[in-house]
Amino acid sequence: MKIRYAVALSILAGAVIGASAIQALHAQAKPPVYMVAINEITNQEGYTKQYLPTAQKTIKDHGGVYVAAGPGTQIDGSFPKGRVVILRWESIEALNGWRHSPEYEAIRKVGEGFAKYNVVAVDGVKQ
Repeated sequence: MKIRYAVALSILAGAVIGASAIQALHAQAKPPVYMVAINEITNQEGYTKQYLPTAQKTIKDHGGVYVAAGPGTQIDGSFPKGRVVILRWESIEALNGWRHSPEYEAIRKVGEGFAKYNVVAVDGVKQ
């Protein structure tokens, strides 16, 4: 009978330790950073053909993930009219690594001929 209690107690203790370890790992995880851009496009064809494919590749290559992209629907206040893009990054350092990379800097100069950029970064929240 004592062996059964010892085994049951060992299983229970293992489950508690495992659950505690998982909780600690989740608590340490930092929430992602989101980049929100409202790009006022002045030349749609140039933007779509000359800027966008290369810019999207640099985003993917640097770990950015598209969350939303499109014309957007203004609900309240006044915002620039244009294409809205929301990207998710692992950290602000990852976002800045992409933004200041030579690959993106080069294509950004091309894109500035077709659009005006309005960009902000915001920290995600812990769930």
